[in-house]
Amino acid sequence: MGFLDSSPSRLLLWVSAFYHFPSHSGSHINVGKHKELKVEFRFKVGIPEFLNGVGGGVEAHVVKLELEIGDFQKLLVTSTLKLKKLGIPCKHRKPILKYAHKYRLGLWRPQAEPAKA
Repeated sequence: MGFLDSSPSRLLLWVSAFYHFPSHSGSHINVGKHKELKVEFRFKVGIPEFLNGVGGGVEAHVVKLELEIGDFQKLLVTSTLKLKKLGIPCKHRKPILKYAHKYRLGLWRPQAEPAKA
């Protein structure tokens, strides 16, 4: 019986020591001929984390969106007209709506910020 045939927690420790996992959820890593390890990375996503993940200058609207919309789930279903009325320019509305749609479908998640020493 080899090291890779041992418990899943030992395997996870071994794999995490030698591989760098991306910060989004649902990473699949092949560790053997027919073995695949699914690694989940979850963290709470709010409006600031979402807008920082989108990038492109949209993080400048964090305060405005938190005051007017308040909840991240409401941001995910907000229309372009509502964002326009809040004074968010088109070049920022488009990526917000694009990534909100991808997030709802489960195709994208903002990356976790690395721990600061």
